[in-house]
Amino acid sequence: MVLNESQKSLLKQHEALLIGKWITDLSNTSAFIMSEMKDLNWAGFYLLEGETLYLGPFQGKPACTLIKVGNGVCGTAVKEVRNIIVRDVHEFPGHIACDVASNSEIVIPMKAKGKILGVLDLDSPNVGRFNQEDEAFLSVLVQQLIEKNIF
Repeated sequence: MVLNESQKSLLKQHEALLIGKWITDLSNTSAFIMSEMKDLNWAGFYLLEGETLYLGPFQGKPACTLIKVGNGVCGTAVKEVRNIIVRDVHEFPGHIACDVASNSEIVIPMKAKGKILGVLDLDSPNVGRFNQEDEAFLSVLVQQLIEKNIF
């Protein structure tokens, strides 16, 4: 999918924030996403250790701290090694409700050298908030993170 000019501009801004320090870059990225994308109530990262995703840097209300691989949207994205867009989280079997205001979700696995590092997770109070354009944009954004941090 081709990115639009606005998305390309945002990616340039994001790239300028990255310094090659993983936690710092994850922190600034979650803040950047919350400030630049509309209709979000949570943006952040879960980092994979063994068979568990641990809460990483995020913006939003306090969240679930541990998610087993295969559970919820994030754990399913890791298990299946794929991006997941959920139009209505109430229709996703096994959805983990960290914030009852969330109605839609997108999860992008972070992969480097054949290994899953974790996921980028965004929630919205709006049903159907996320689409393939968001998926394409966020996939490139995640790739920028990984490349800057030389995984």
